[in-house]
Amino acid sequence: MHSKPHRQLRLGLAFLAPNILGFLIFTIVPVALSFALAFTNWDLRLHNRFQNEPLRFIGLDHFVQLTTHPDFWRFLGNTLFLMMGIPLAIAGSLIAAILLSQDLRGGNRKVFGALVGGAVLLASVVMLTVVGAGGSAMLIVMSGLACGILLLGVLGGTTVYRTLFYVPHFTSGVAIFILWKKLYSPHTGPINAALAPLLDALGLQPPEWLTQYHWAKPALMIMSLWAAIGSNNMLLYLAGLSNVSPELHEAAEIDGASAWQKFWNVTWPQLAPVTFYIVVISVIGGLQGGFEMARAMTQGGPAGATTTLSYFIYTEGFETGRLGSASAIAWMMFLMVFVVTLGNWKFGSRYVND
Repeated sequence: MHSKPHRQLRLGLAFLAPNILGFLIFTIVPVALSFALAFTNWDLRLHNRFQNEPLRFIGLDHFVQLTTHPDFWRFLGNTLFLMMGIPLAIAGSLIAAILLSQDLRGGNRKVFGALVGGAVLLASVVMLTVVGAGGSAMLIVMSGLACGILLLGVLGGTTVYRTLFYVPHFTSGVAIFILWKKLYSPHTGPINAALAPLLDALGLQPPEWLTQYHWAKPALMIMSLWAAIGSNNMLLYLAGLSNVSPELHEAAEIDGASAWQKFWNVTWPQLAPVTFYIVVISVIGGLQGGFEMARAMTQGGPAGATTTLSYFIYTEGFETGRLGSASAIAWMMFLMVFVVTLGNWKFGSRYVND
């Protein structure tokens, strides 16, 4: 009587088995082993065929040592410093979504924008030919590129802009980091070349972005902000804006509300659930992030200025071989993420309209 449901259950489990096995092997087992290692003295320098020290349970020793480890607190400070860009990234994503949600299909505006963009682009090319390829010319190149994008946008509509904004998100991270490393080059990078006229006028030396201690973290923050504005946060805000009822805006206009009043009293409250989700995900990503860009661009330097907690886990586990200590750092980071997320849910969810 129950043979058919049982057969369907077995068939379903057979289809799910590859995913379940993959989850167990590559997620559950490593997490469990990491938790166990955090309470042991496993050090690859001591546990090998040349120096076989026995593996011992040491309790909370790693966690106690971390509380007094100066590097742990310094790298935590680096992580929090880089997270200071999260509010700017969220605000930038919201502004980008609002701009990209506008209707650009007006015929006169398209013609006028195309004429202006084409004229400025042509003027930039002419000026570049006259001036040459020096530092001043780099400003002309960037202006011409911006006008070229404007020209494409007014001709192609918001689809062009949305695509351009989202390109960095699905481009390979390592490729983006290498590109920005070239952009930040103190002698041949276009960023310093574009800033050269202003710096010369002020009598300042061009910054060595990735090799000076006080410039390295701001450089990574600028790059992260550029990438975050057009990321999934922008798409979430675009989806949220599309769900705001037009009748609410019409009612606000009838009441004489200005554009800012409509945004603050109508649009922004309707985006509260989206904003809450973005804040939670961004904070979690900020506490866990920083490894890829530091590894590809600065190797955690200069003098540890760009070493975050995630990069600290890598150096402890795979460069020095202290797997027990690295596991303890990972679980300390998990605890921080867990506590911060609970705080967000407790105090942030009250502002979300169901």
